[in-house]
Amino acid sequence: MLRNTPLPDPGKPPSRMSSQELRRYDLLLAGLDLLDQAIAVFDATPKLVTWNKALLRLLDFPEKLVRVGTPFEEFVRFNAERGEYGDGELEKLVSERMAAARAFLPHYLERERPNGKILAVRGVPIPNLGFVSLWTDVTEQRRAEAVIHQQNLELEGRVKARTQELENANARLAHANAEIDQIADALRHSEEKLKTIIDSIPALIAYVGRDEVYQFANRGYAEWFGLSKDEIVGRTILSVFGPELYPVVRQRLAVVDRGERVSYEYARKLANGRTVHARSVIVPEMSAQGDERGEGRGEVRGYFVLSTDITEQKASQAALIQAQKMEAVGQLTGGLAHDFNNLLTIIIGNLAALQAQAPPGTLTEHLDPALHAARRGAELIKRLLTFSRGQALEPRAVEVGALVQDMAQLLARSLTENVRLHTSLPGAPLHAFVDAHQLENALLNLALNARDAMPDGGDLRIAISERHIDEGVAALTELQAGDYVQIDVADTGSGIDPELMPRLFEPFFTTKPFGRGSGLGLAMVYGFVRQSGGNIRIRSTPDQGTTVTFVLPRAEGPAVADERAATLALNPVRSVAGPVLLVEDEPEVRRIIRLQLTALGHTVIEAADGVEAWLLLEAVPDIALLVTDTIMPGGIGGRELVTRTRALRPDMPILMITGYASDNALAGTAELDVPVLRKPFDQAALAAALDALPDYNRTGSAEGETPRT
Repeated sequence: MLRNTPLPDPGKPPSRMSSQELRRYDLLLAGLDLLDQAIAVFDATPKLVTWNKALLRLLDFPEKLVRVGTPFEEFVRFNAERGEYGDGELEKLVSERMAAARAFLPHYLERERPNGKILAVRGVPIPNLGFVSLWTDVTEQRRAEAVIHQQNLELEGRVKARTQELENANARLAHANAEIDQIADALRHSEEKLKTIIDSIPALIAYVGRDEVYQFANRGYAEWFGLSKDEIVGRTILSVFGPELYPVVRQRLAVVDRGERVSYEYARKLANGRTVHARSVIVPEMSAQGDERGEGRGEVRGYFVLSTDITEQKASQAALIQAQKMEAVGQLTGGLAHDFNNLLTIIIGNLAALQAQAPPGTLTEHLDPALHAARRGAELIKRLLTFSRGQALEPRAVEVGALVQDMAQLLARSLTENVRLHTSLPGAPLHAFVDAHQLENALLNLALNARDAMPDGGDLRIAISERHIDEGVAALTELQAGDYVQIDVADTGSGIDPELMPRLFEPFFTTKPFGRGSGLGLAMVYGFVRQSGGNIRIRSTPDQGTTVTFVLPRAEGPAVADERAATLALNPVRSVAGPVLLVEDEPEVRRIIRLQLTALGHTVIEAADGVEAWLLLEAVPDIALLVTDTIMPGGIGGRELVTRTRALRPDMPILMITGYASDNALAGTAELDVPVLRKPFDQAALAAALDALPDYNRTGSAEGETPRT
């Protein structure tokens, strides 16, 4: 409750002040005590003018300190002495805060108290009068309802006490008309100050009479409904909420009419189509009747309303649900990847071998499409794993403008003749740290979606620009603050229904007719962008078009090519002089890899698991190269086998192969510093992986073997 607030002018008789004026003043005072925030008003001196009960509770000030006229410096010094501002010289801490207070500038900060509570501190200047300080305990936001309930129980007593004080003051000062006029002026001035304070509070506050007509609303509450304070007062709940939302409110008021407090959430659509959400608490105002135990309370006279905008909170919850859906699809896709990769290894290996042995022109028309289809299947698995974040990307510094320019011809061929492609590229090279192939796929997906949204033709625009994201925006977009490359893909098509917007990134959700879309396009783009360290959003208006905007981390231009790579390009590489130990638990996969190694000129020794491979390594000293799977049954897996081999023969070249793609399956391989070749692969990919092994190239040729180049 506000203490020591100036009373009405004692020289003015009660007849001079209307009951409506007094009641509105009391309601304003009582409404402040319903808030969770601590409030203190200081004059320009600065000295304490008024405060509420929460000031003592939140800041643990002694009651003897909190009095009218207490200098602001005493509060600062008290806080500094008990360590509220941390370590430092006491006088310096006090002088810094006094200098900031005398500046009378709006400010906001959050401070952690020694007791562990975090207080949000907001200062709002009152022009030419002083300033208002607000403290909010953000560690216990849920206690707001309990505070409102407790303060409502005390409201009846405070109203009685204040009414009696006013009656006594008016009785004593009825003969002093001049003094009453002065107090009336002071009361109006105080009311204006309280209105300013309430309008500055980051909360939506209103009071509604039992007839469901608004008697008071602060600025935040009125603006929430697109009205001014003067426009909302005198309106009914029905006219403010509208016929669609009114039944929701009426249902809650029916409970409040029984003397109970109600909390609920609701959503409303703005004129621009955006949906906003609010959480509201309604507390009844009871008439001053009943006995000392609170029994037999009077009827409800009105409703105190305290609301909070939770639109951003709802958006965060929606983002979390989307991430959970992506995680579920990722787990399903990652679990199937290993088996599909092994199957594709067998298919591609057998088809490639058959193609190499078949006479020219006999089976080409059958083998070529089969190999092409198998390789497309491998690429599809890779894209699905990238979408589900199970497949590691291969990011590098990519000049985005050049990539888009190179894709322009491909995109133009993918679009219909009546779709016009426009590009807006930066004047200087702009590099992003991204997987170039996946970025091409993302742009192609978005372009095809735009084409389908413009069956009668239109304009497709791709714009590249640089973007800096500061700390404030980064917190909202779940990004690291820093420099990014922004890509905008905009069309002039049919747009998207606002009700469908929250589901656009859901896997297998599509707005296209059956058979014309898998629902994975936007989901794969979303997965790629998020895995690359960026974020994506879609803006769309029905019949006006859609704009997809995503950002990717910016990178420096690529460095000069490695000298070692140039040296290797000039010097022919040679294979190892000794047998290769091939360790693979899947027999058919092992057979294919053995055939590929044999075709490359190697002698191959096979092992079905790590235990058998370790026995061979101990027994056969001539083994010159180890090719092993990562995860195998038995007591020794691929990682342990590599560790043991390194201890036994430190110079032996090692290549690991895997059909798994998730980071969990490959955990620990980075520490081994061993290259990993992912299945499915063909003979050329295997040869390239072997040639990249440093120890493999320096071992020398096997006796009688011609070096490979």
